[in-house]
Amino acid sequence: MSKKVRAHAIISGRVQGVFFRMETKRVADSCEVLGWVRNRRDGTVEAVFEGNEKNVNSILEWCKDGPRLADVKKVDVELEDFTGDYYEFELRY
Repeated sequence: MSKKVRAHAIISGRVQGVFFRMETKRVADSCEVLGWVRNRRDGTVEAVFEGNEKNVNSILEWCKDGPRLADVKKVDVELEDFTGDYYEFELRY
């Protein structure tokens, strides 16, 4: 069985108004990663990813580029204790 992990990410750059949240949900669903993503008032995108380590690492790698229209400058990641609180990946507002 794969190790379950949780990652809390803050993505900076041109990441709002470029479908970053919608594409993050699409990628999370395809990777079987649970959690949420939202825009923040400071222009960054915040996300929590939970799942097996390989899949969470895959979506974190994807976040470094994001969708085609994005210009990601930085992805800050904090690893946290896995909670298992999520049953889907949701868009938050």
